[in-house]
Amino acid sequence: MASASTDVLRFDNVTVRFDEQPVVDRVSFVLGAGESRIVLGEAGAGKTVLLKTALGLIRPDAGRVYLFGRDITDLKEKELFAVRQQVGILFQEGALFDSQTVEENVAYPLLNQAKRSLSRDDIDGIENKVLRALEFVELGHTLEKFPSELSGGMRRRVGIARATVTEPPLVLYDSPTAGLDPITANTIMALLVKERDIRNTSSIVVTHRYQDGQIMANFRSDGADGKLVPDPGRTDTVFMVMREGRLIFEGSQKELEASPDAYVRKFVRR
Repeated sequence: MASASTDVLRFDNVTVRFDEQPVVDRVSFVLGAGESRIVLGEAGAGKTVLLKTALGLIRPDAGRVYLFGRDITDLKEKELFAVRQQVGILFQEGALFDSQTVEENVAYPLLNQAKRSLSRDDIDGIENKVLRALEFVELGHTLEKFPSELSGGMRRRVGIARATVTEPPLVLYDSPTAGLDPITANTIMALLVKERDIRNTSSIVVTHRYQDGQIMANFRSDGADGKLVPDPGRTDTVFMVMREGRLIFEGSQKELEASPDAYVRKFVRR
C-alpha cells in the first residue's frame, strides 16, 4: 500500500451509518495518481455515499479518509473548502443550474474558487478557461445556451466541462452514462478517457454499465484527435464491487470476470 503522503485518496476502514444502519461498511482502498476506479453495485449499495464521503460532504462514523495525503475526517467545513478545490465532481444527471447559461454553469467552480473581486484580466482568464473546457468536450458553440436547450448527452458533457474546468487532479463521476443511449454513453466515456490520459487525472467512476469499465480498462485517448485507441491490459484501472455497503471485490477486469461470486458476476457483460 502506498503511503498516505503519496495517495490521491485513501479510505481506511470507513463506516457511514444512516439511522444506525451501515450504508458504507468498513471500506478500505487506495487510489493512486492517474489511476481509475470503476465502482459497480446495485442501487443502495453505497456507491454515491462513497463519493460524498470522499469529498467530506458526509462524515464517517468510523475510520479515516485521506485526500492528497491529508486526513480530512475531522476537518471543519472552512478547512475542507481548500481541499475540495482540488476535486471535480460530475453529479448524477449533470445537475446543471437551469437558470444559468452553459458558460455560467462551467464558470461556477472558477468563480467559487476566486472568492474575491475580479479584475478584467481575471474575468478574461476565466472566460478563456471556460471556452477551453467546453471545446475539450466539443461544445464550444453552446456558451449562450441554457441546459433546457441541450440534449441529455450534451448536458452530461457540460457537466464534465464544469467538473474539469479547474483541471483538478481527482474527478469523481456519479453515474456519468445513466439514462443515455449506448452511442452517447460511449461518447461520454471517451471524454473520461481523454481527461485521464491528457491530464493524468485520477478518477472514480460510479456506474451500472460494465461497458464503462471496459472502455476505461482497454482504451487510451489518441492525443492527436481524441479518438479511442485499443490499449488492452492496462494496470491503471481497478474494478470495485459494492454490496450493502461492503466492498466485496477489488481487482482487475480479468480478475472480475474470473470471480465465482454470483453477485459480482451479475455486473460482468461479455
